[in-house]
Amino acid sequence: MATSVGAAAGEREDEAYFLEPATIPGDPESDNEIAYEEVHIDDDEALIQYEGDEDLNVAVQILKEASADKDIQKGSLTPPPIPEATLTYRPEVVDDFVRNFLVKNNMWRTLDCFQHEWYELKHKGKLSSSDMGTVPDVYVKNSQLDHENQYLKQELERFKAAASGAKDHFIKMRKERDFHRMHHRRVVQEKNSLIDNLAKLRKHYDSYEPALQHLKKKYEVAMREKMLSKLERDRALGQVSGLQATLKSVNNIRSESQTNFTFAEGGKITGKLSRTPEAPSRVDSTLGGTQQRLYEARRSDLANAKPNTLDPMDVTNIKLPRHTEDTVWPKDKGVNPDLSKVIPPCAHLTRVGGFRLTHTFQAHDLAVSSMALHPKEDMLVTTSDDRKWKMWQIPTGEIVMTGEGHTEWLSGCDFSYDGERLATSSGDSTVKMWSFEEGRCIHTFAEHQFAVWSVSYHHSGHFVASSSVDNTAKVWDLNSLRCRQTLRGHTDSVNSVEFLRYSNTVCTSSADKTVSLWDARTALCAQTFYGHVHSVNDAVFNIRGETIASCDSYGIVKLWDVRTVSPIKTIDVGPYPCNKAAFDPGCSVLSLSSSDGTIKMVDISTDKVLNLSGHEDTVQTCVFSREGDYLLTGSSDCTVRIWS
Repeated sequence: MATSVGAAAGEREDEAYFLEPATIPGDPESDNEIAYEEVHIDDDEALIQYEGDEDLNVAVQILKEASADKDIQKGSLTPPPIPEATLTYRPEVVDDFVRNFLVKNNMWRTLDCFQHEWYELKHKGKLSSSDMGTVPDVYVKNSQLDHENQYLKQELERFKAAASGAKDHFIKMRKERDFHRMHHRRVVQEKNSLIDNLAKLRKHYDSYEPALQHLKKKYEVAMREKMLSKLERDRALGQVSGLQATLKSVNNIRSESQTNFTFAEGGKITGKLSRTPEAPSRVDSTLGGTQQRLYEARRSDLANAKPNTLDPMDVTNIKLPRHTEDTVWPKDKGVNPDLSKVIPPCAHLTRVGGFRLTHTFQAHDLAVSSMALHPKEDMLVTTSDDRKWKMWQIPTGEIVMTGEGHTEWLSGCDFSYDGERLATSSGDSTVKMWSFEEGRCIHTFAEHQFAVWSVSYHHSGHFVASSSVDNTAKVWDLNSLRCRQTLRGHTDSVNSVEFLRYSNTVCTSSADKTVSLWDARTALCAQTFYGHVHSVNDAVFNIRGETIASCDSYGIVKLWDVRTVSPIKTIDVGPYPCNKAAFDPGCSVLSLSSSDGTIKMVDISTDKVLNLSGHEDTVQTCVFSREGDYLLTGSSDCTVRIWS
């Protein structure tokens, strides 16, 4: 073993230190006297040799590793886990502590003095190990506690602020809870009150149900009696008119025959009568009261008649027209002059974008409901919900005439074929006839029970058809000023009516989802088209009369062949309702006014649909010009727009 020889600590600096070898005396062969224990080594293990000084701990560790390797090979033990890295805390020494303190407080000159003196004393060996040791734990702990105290103070302030905010939020939430609790109680009270009122109303309603049924039956009976009374009145008026005509003819005959009679004084008849008519012995029981009185008067006249008086025909055998002023229906020759016309199809759809908006003018104060174009002049009539109709110059939009007289909104209008008269329909259940020559309303038909939706002129100018919410359409005679026919058959509101040009055929569309063709002369339904699943708003003929276009409240358009009475095609432009349809003169384009504020232009041959946008509200009506070079539309935005 080596030993060191030198001066002790604290001696002078010039003393040197050196090492020199040393031996321990003894007999080298004395090792044989020691009894060693033999260590048995397995055959499969290698001998572990260790060079260097013997150490018991090292030997034990080596044996443990060898045993662990053996177990691992046998599979009975898993390898030990890799030890995790550890961080060793090294305490701060005095000089570092002082330096850090001085640096922290920016005491640079003091730091320079400290370092100069510190290293000088250290080099001279005048500093003891205790002076150069670590800083006592109490100072470190005090510093740590100081930092921790400051941190805890900050945390305390933060928690106080959070607690104050939580307290305010709690107070606010409690107030809101109280408010909502009171509101909930009030709502519960109102709900209970409404439930009680609802129960009372239900009981009250149950008591009204029998009364309503009874009143409904009485109403139906009253309406039936009213209808029967009206029919009886019409029959009685017809009989009165016939009897008046008979009386007039009898008086004429009697006045003519009085020239052959001679009377003597005292009122006795002289001469010979060629034939003395006998008065009827009884009155026919089938005659009414007026006819019976007339029959008695005729019998007394015949009893006092003079010789050679002609015997007039009996009242029951007289055959006179029921209404002498009724117009005779024109013969339906079935020939449409428009079939021979060659009208070029509308070319506007071939251009990108279709028609272009060219003119716009404010027409009414409320929605524009319908339009009609003058058959000869460039003038347009519009009707509106403001109870007026107006005539405009096209395309300048200058107003020509205004008509007032209806008490409710106007729904439809139509010119006569000569352009001298106008028919209008209204929500006041009337149809008014206007004469431009006289400048006034010349007649009002008021036999509809509910609002009238549309009107249509016959090509002869003597008849007008109208459709109404009362499920009927009526044909009016403009000469006798009475209803000639009532078209009954629809089960819901009749929304439109139109005469086929140069024909006595009428087309109607109804909310019962059907389109019907009628013979106006007999009021018989000739054909009904089925296929729509929603209310049909409008149905129109094309100018040739061979095709009908109908549109419904879901935007479905159907084309029907009048000649074969069969559907042609179906076009969907929905889901918004289509309010009005109009064919162009070339019969190739169909215009549809839609509730989405657009006009749908449909090319019938290709089913191509283009939208014309410009109106700000529902488009109610549309009409083509006579040549098809422009389109006029009316909307609920109170304007009329011209597209060309």
